[in-house]
Order: sequence, then C-alpha cells, then structure tokens
Amino acid sequence: MKLVFDRPKSMKDTVMHYCPGCSHGVVTRIVAEAIDILDIREKTVCVAPVGCAVFLYEYLNLDVTESPHGRPPAVATGIKRARPDLFVFTYQGDGDIAAIGLAEILSAANRGENFSVVYVNNTVYGMTGGQMAPTTMLGQRTTTTPYGKGAMDGRPLRMAEWIASLDGPSYVARMAVNTPSNVKKARKTVIEAFKMQLEGRGMSFVEILAACPVGWGLSPIEALARVEKELIPYYPLGVLKSVDSHKAG
Repeated sequence: MKLVFDRPKSMKDTVMHYCPGCSHGVVTRIVAEAIDILDIREKTVCVAPVGCAVFLYEYLNLDVTESPHGRPPAVATGIKRARPDLFVFTYQGDGDIAAIGLAEILSAANRGENFSVVYVNNTVYGMTGGQMAPTTMLGQRTTTTPYGKGAMDGRPLRMAEWIASLDGPSYVARMAVNTPSNVKKARKTVIEAFKMQLEGRGMSFVEILAACPVGWGLSPIEALARVEKELIPYYPLGVLKSVDSHKAG
C-alpha cells in the first residue's frame, strides 16, 4: 500500500496544547515538513517566544530556544551571527511581533539579518486571554474591546507590507491555512523562504493568517470562514517581495 500521510521526522509524536480548531498545529506541521524536505533538521535552531508558541520545543524534534516576549529577532540575530553555519528561524504570533517586539523585528529586517521568520497572525492575543492585538480588525470584539475595536484603538497593522518596504529582507509573503489548497501554498512558501536563508540572501518573512476559535468566540468552522471573509480581504495573500538570485549579494 502506498504511503500518503506520515508524521514529519522534525515533529514529535505528542499531544499539543493548542485549542480545538487552532491553526497553530497546522503551521507547526508545515514548518516541520519544510525542514524535512530541505534536510536541515540537524543544523536548525528555532527561537520561540512567550505566547501560543511557548511549548514549541515539545512539538518540534530539533533545537528550540526560548526568548522573552517579542525578542526572538534579537535572540536569532545573536545565534546566527555567532553560528552562521546554522539554520535559524523564529516562530512568532501577532501580539509578539507587532506589539512588544515591533522594534525588534523592524530593526532586524532593516539590517537584513540572515534568518527566517514564521509569523502567525490570528488578530488577537490567543494565549493570555483574548485581548486586542495591533492586528485586531476594526469592529472585532476582544476581552479588552468588548464593544468592538475602534479606529482610535489603532488600525490593524499589515506587517508583511511593512517588512517588504525595507531593503534588508529578501523574501516576504503572506499565506493562510484555512483551506487545503491554502495549506499547500503556505508550505511551498515556507520552503521558498527557508531556501533564501540557505542561500545567504538576508531575512525571509512569511506571515500566515490563522484561526483562533476560542479567542474569537466562534466554532472552528465559523473561524475558518472568518479568515476567508474578513481577514484575507484586508490582509491579501501572495508574495510581496522576492529578491532574484542575480540581484542578491
């Protein structure tokens, strides 16, 4: 019988803590598959922050180091500069990367640090109680905006566009994991981003739109529908920047 499905070698056989319907499990698997496909597990280091990714060392079968909230880009910079032979990536949420860690990611991207970023955007602080994040949609209800987020609370930040506007990054894209087709596209995009680092072209950054049913107060099916109807129109999918090899260096 032909094998059509198996657990990636870069992923441990364990139960995850993610809530039912959460997209983090899918994104974690995509990352593990990309590492297997590129055959880089033995030289890979992941930097995970406080947040939904805090237990990533329990799920990925590779070296994972913890970082203070918002500081993965600084930690990844130190690791990559000290050991340029390693493959280094951060795995961050929107509260982590677009709020307390905003200066960290913009500075690292502006310098063109040669590591990769997997950025999971579910428009809310998922782990700490469903509070408003810098990416929360206008009108979206959270525990800190019970009547809906207003413009004076800050308009949703489009991080991928911001990062793409800088000269340092080599590859910037935004994908989603709300449908099987989009999951396949997201995996391909993560592989392309990781290749950029392996070729020494500078920072590669992939934003992935994700569902947070518990934080949104929706069922898993309703949450996936919200990604399609509300998030994607505001956060359009696609590759925003890709430096050709003949332009790199």
